Amino acid sequence: MRQTLTAILLCVCLISATSTAFIGSRTNNDIQVMFKLKITEWTNPDSVAVYWFLMPFQKGENTASATKGPYFMRAPGAEGLYQVTIPFPDSVAGKTLFYRYQSTQNRTDTWRRVTFDTKESLVRTDLWGYIDGLTGNVKSARPMPVRQTNTPEEAAELAKPLIGITTNGKPIRNLFPIKKTGVGTKPIQQAVTIFLNALTPDQKTKCLFPVESDEWRKWHNIEFYKRTGIGLEEMTKAQKDLAFGILTTGLSPKGLQKSTDIMAMETYLAYLTPANPLLGGEKYWFTFMGLPSDTEPWGWQIDGHHLVINYFVLGDQVVMTPTFMGSEPTNIESGPNKGLRTYEAEGKKGEALYASLSPQQKKKARLWHQKDYDFNWAEAFKDNEIIATTGISANDLSKPQQAVLLDLVAEYVGNMKEGHARVKMAEVKAHLSETRFTWVQSEAPDSPFYYRIHSPVILIEFDHQIPVTIWDRSKVRPGPVKTHIHTVVRTPNGNDYGRDLLKEHLNRHHAHNK
Repeated sequence: MRQTLTAILLCVCLISATSTAFIGSRTNNDIQVMFKLKITEWTNPDSVAVYWFLMPFQKGENTASATKGPYFMRAPGAEGLYQVTIPFPDSVAGKTLFYRYQSTQNRTDTWRRVTFDTKESLVRTDLWGYIDGLTGNVKSARPMPVRQTNTPEEAAELAKPLIGITTNGKPIRNLFPIKKTGVGTKPIQQAVTIFLNALTPDQKTKCLFPVESDEWRKWHNIEFYKRTGIGLEEMTKAQKDLAFGILTTGLSPKGLQKSTDIMAMETYLAYLTPANPLLGGEKYWFTFMGLPSDTEPWGWQIDGHHLVINYFVLGDQVVMTPTFMGSEPTNIESGPNKGLRTYEAEGKKGEALYASLSPQQKKKARLWHQKDYDFNWAEAFKDNEIIATTGISANDLSKPQQAVLLDLVAEYVGNMKEGHARVKMAEVKAHLSETRFTWVQSEAPDSPFYYRIHSPVILIEFDHQIPVTIWDRSKVRPGPVKTHIHTVVRTPNGNDYGRDLLKEHLNRHHAHNK
């Protein structure tokens, strides 16, 4: 769809910039919606258009079939705003309009919404990339940059050197030295070696890649992304047992339980949505970068819907990021796993930290007072995301509050094997004074929320998201709900996938091979 829309936009560029700001035929009963847009994200944005759809859908409609436009916007005038006015029939009263801006440079803004509560005309004044109007202080998550493998969009993202998550585009250096941790990695070496030895030559060919491969970065949450590697469904029972042996050895008991709970929830999700054959508890693929070694860098990845773990090893150092864990729904209501719930600890501990804050502290922590959007910034193909410094500093917390913050961090770090988790928590504590906690939630009690913990050495995001699979198609798609959760853990400043350690190792020991 994106290429088609871009092609249309390019054709539309031939239209004079002074063309009328109204689209379509007008009647006295029309509801006029004027869209105004300011762009400060980049220079020379060229032509911009808006496209939209209405909800609830009519019978048989979906987002693709219901989408109208794009409609060309008049070039900025004295106000510096792109503009277009679109007439809607008065029959749209009570419906919700979803709209989005796109430029001819193939840039796409976030989906926005407005409900026609009355038959009065509307003016929507937006700043590209921001959700707080022209104030320009609050961003929601950037639209998904890649939706499928082996596409121009994926190639463009992978062509960008990995800089890492930063606050300003410039990584902090010398945060991740090669060192002895005193925590062995022999068990995970053995578990992976035994698994690889159980594969056929063809299976090995499918899942083995060089340690410097971009295969590390080719992971995704969405189920329709075509993955490489060897999937659980194509393994024999013996091979499958050995694959779970890798998880058992590399993760803590808690981390293993969370992973298998996600798989159980995916089995339940597949039961609830039988029309989608891409969902299921065994839709997970393993890849291996490099071979297990005492001295050379290597690692593995498991990739699938709502569960992605990247596991890099160098000597006795382990980096287990990016890690993505999610769930929709979050409660199994029937079947063999009835009563299973996901992300209770992560949610309750986040709420407890925010509840412990004074009104003045909450004012510092709170980024935005509405949770109408998805806020996770660091999901798939966002390895170089710039995430501004926001929220309350750990320096502004009391000692008991700092302990609650560290316990929340440990809930995520504790998915690693215990010894490696202790090493990582020591790193987190060493940078506690540079750690910030950010919160997003509406005023409604018990409403969906987002939080972020961000320091030079760790980024954690928890986000109640807009439902994707489970919602009533006869109604307007709701905003974020507590039954759809995404969590992300990253190592900022260039050490996701152990990349900073890998660079240092290659410079020390393999510089002559360059």
